[in-house]
Amino acid sequence: MADPQAVDDNWLLEEDEEDKQPTSAGSPEQRLWRVLIVDDDQDVHAVTRLALRNVSFKGRELELFSAYSGREAFEILRDTPDIALVLLDVVMETDDAGLLLARRIREELHNSIVRVVLRTGQPGQAPEQRVIIEYDINDYKAKTELTTQKLFTTVISALRAYESLNMLERSRIGLGKILAGATNLYQIHSLREFASGVLNQVSAILDVGADGVLCLMQVDTGDTTVVAATGGYAPLAESERMPDNHPLWPTIRKAFQERKSQFDHPANVLYIHTQENRDVLISVTPPWPLAQIQRDLLEVFCERIAAAFDNLYMFGQLRKAQEATVVALADLAEFRDGCTGGHVRRVQQLSSAIAARMKERGVYDDELTPQLVDMIGLASILHDVGKVATPDHILLKPGPHTDDERALMQTHAAVGRSVLERAANMVDGVSYLTYGAEIAGGHHEHWDGGGYPNQLKGRQIPLSARIVAVVDVFDSLLHERPYKEPWPYPEVMTYIRDRSGTQFDPEVVAALNDVVERNPGLGHSA
Repeated sequence: MADPQAVDDNWLLEEDEEDKQPTSAGSPEQRLWRVLIVDDDQDVHAVTRLALRNVSFKGRELELFSAYSGREAFEILRDTPDIALVLLDVVMETDDAGLLLARRIREELHNSIVRVVLRTGQPGQAPEQRVIIEYDINDYKAKTELTTQKLFTTVISALRAYESLNMLERSRIGLGKILAGATNLYQIHSLREFASGVLNQVSAILDVGADGVLCLMQVDTGDTTVVAATGGYAPLAESERMPDNHPLWPTIRKAFQERKSQFDHPANVLYIHTQENRDVLISVTPPWPLAQIQRDLLEVFCERIAAAFDNLYMFGQLRKAQEATVVALADLAEFRDGCTGGHVRRVQQLSSAIAARMKERGVYDDELTPQLVDMIGLASILHDVGKVATPDHILLKPGPHTDDERALMQTHAAVGRSVLERAANMVDGVSYLTYGAEIAGGHHEHWDGGGYPNQLKGRQIPLSARIVAVVDVFDSLLHERPYKEPWPYPEVMTYIRDRSGTQFDPEVVAALNDVVERNPGLGHSA
């Protein structure tokens, strides 16, 4: 309660504010209003502290800081977060020290939220009208008029204004995080990665390191599956379903049954329903009850997340359709050349591994984009799709080919590139077909320019094709083909290394060497 002499000013407090007590201990920043007294007179500090000793607002007491000069006050404001109010003397080490500090608070610290109340014993030196116009201060008082009652009124008014501005600023920051967060979430492919990203964004909006658990109810079975979890709930991520005896379960079950969010501290459960009829819950347990502004922000975020979940589902379906198309094309080519067995699948695995290893080694950063690393494996299986245009009597011939037959065989590179480029041009952006066209057309080019079909040289050859060029020869030599027996692994590696810098990109050969040393099974013929 306030000082007895301040009773007449209690109209400033709303009825439910005066007696409201904190519902959680929280941290000092949540329990106390920070007020900075700036004056070069020790008596002023003593009198102010006495007058404010029992003042509280919304169940939070005051934490008083003292500074005896403008310089000292600036340092405290710079290093101490969340100071709500500055009671500021004008004349200290200089006649305008307080005015200069007020300007530095706004212009150097960029703090537009803290409330600044000027207190002066010499009003003539700082005329009120000029000060109000030229300086961003919030009130101007002569020390002679600041009785205990007036000081109480001034402090409570300033704290209420600070709280409102602070909530608006948190709302602005929170909305910015919602927009940025939802945009980033659209780029995540995996549902579990997406769910983890959601929890990270919720923690950012709350501005706390909150524990969280995101649950997805399966429509067909009704079981509650834990998709992602953080903090103290992390072990739940390994569970097949949400345990019935978990402390959060009653609130989670209620949210599912009522199909709406539940805010019952410490269990806060956000309910999300998507157009694909998925019910999603996000449970967060911050150490103090959520303010209404935080609840409102989280509800807005949930609306964005519902759309993101649906888009993620549709993205996944489109991705699966792309992958199915690529696999069908590769199967078509391999069907006619069935004796190659699992060649394209092995090429897929090894191409992905080499691209990832090159990323680790930090080579070709300008070429080795995230899209390339992500897509090269599946795109690589299209490297010989142009063979569908090669006649069977040449493609399946067991013996050596004539020069004319070899020339006809070599057209498969240009044919594959042409077919895949036409398909890729029907899709906006980079796709599997984009890299497939590069690989089909360039995996027989040589680093020194001696390959086909266009005698490209060095980095003129797309990186995707340079990788598959090494992988294709490595796997072909290691396994049986119609025209040859499998080579021993040491001979294959000797062949590859001998052609590093002539037929093959040396960086790709180095990455292949690293990959097969880490995975010895790749060095054995199947």
